[in-house]
Amino acid sequence: MHNFTPILNYIGEQIALNEEEQALFISVLKITKINRKQFLEEPGKISKYRSFIVKGAFRSYFIDVDGQNHTISLAVENSWTGDPGSFLLQEQATLFVEALEDSILIQWNYESEQLLLKQIPQFARVMLHRSQLIAVMLQRRIISNLSQSAEARYEEFAMNHSLFLQRFPLYVIASYLGMSREFLSKIRNQKIHTKL
Repeated sequence: MHNFTPILNYIGEQIALNEEEQALFISVLKITKINRKQFLEEPGKISKYRSFIVKGAFRSYFIDVDGQNHTISLAVENSWTGDPGSFLLQEQATLFVEALEDSILIQWNYESEQLLLKQIPQFARVMLHRSQLIAVMLQRRIISNLSQSAEARYEEFAMNHSLFLQRFPLYVIASYLGMSREFLSKIRNQKIHTKL
């Protein structure tokens, strides 16, 4: 029997499943191990699974026409990763989703999600809540990128995501914040010298 406790706890914070609903939910789940530097999603392929992180760290990014990486999202335990547009619309992915640590996921496929939405109506609340949180996060990030200096963006990131500073390499954080690795290093060095 696989340990599905993390996703059951996550779901249980929002809705109460009866025994029959929980049995149905567990029946569609699978555990997937992803090695460090392995891709979960790649452009051109259709996202087949909704992925909840039990252990590990992921970044989602795209590469522009000039070959520059732009990190869209970072995710660690008890959160989600993937290309949501590809999964929801069942069309080709636009993002690379890469494991930056050896990772463990709990997953279900698109057909299973449609079954859950039909058989467990309150399950839609979980997915809606997740979508709303993503929308708020994206809005805040866009406003931050358009209105704040690079230094202010880094300070806000460090304050709100101190764990990410330990888990993700500097080049990934720089890409997420929309700056070069060298510029981020300069900002961090200035912060260190200011504290001394």
